[in-house]
Amino acid sequence: MTVRAYVPATFDLLARFHAEGEVPTAGAVVAVDESEDAEYAALVEAAEVSAEMSGGGRRVVVVAEVPHEGAVAPLRDVASVHVDTQDGADPDDELAWFATQEIPHLLE
Repeated sequence: MTVRAYVPATFDLLARFHAEGEVPTAGAVVAVDESEDAEYAALVEAAEVSAEMSGGGRRVVVVAEVPHEGAVAPLRDVASVHVDTQDGADPDDELAWFATQEIPHLLE
């Protein structure tokens, strides 16, 4: 059984994760169950933390499947990356979904 971890991040952290090939999930938000509502709530909570970390900049959330809470996820176990597509996005806006292979393009 795996845990889906929603890791709040910034673009600088995303670049570091990409360069190191892994994502630490200590402090990640974990859904209370596997329902869509619980997973969406975890994504929103992680996005709020990301907004605080970035000082109101673009939100970044990395979603990874890990064997237990706090595990380090190799990049191959990252399910997706969710980001604001522009600076100054409204906090109520949905985050855009990106596959891991799109990370280099996000960092350009």
